[in-house]
Amino acid sequence: MNRLRNMLLGVAMTAAMASPALAVDTTQTYSSGILVILFVGFCALIVMFQLMPTIVLLFGFFKGLFKSSARQKTHQGNRA
Repeated sequence: MNRLRNMLLGVAMTAAMASPALAVDTTQTYSSGILVILFVGFCALIVMFQLMPTIVLLFGFFKGLFKSSARQKTHQGNRA
């Protein structure tokens, strides 16, 4: 009896999870024009142009960090 109850509970939980979501269809609610799309695209360009120098600076930081640590190892090896 306990096994049958667990099986029925599992089937009921699976059926509850498989029900469709009661969400709003976005194709009917989206009514923005071309200006909104252009504005969002412009904002994305601003973010991308701000990320490029940051990535270059970060790359240079790590390059200098590993270059100086390699230089210190060779310099210490020459002393001994």
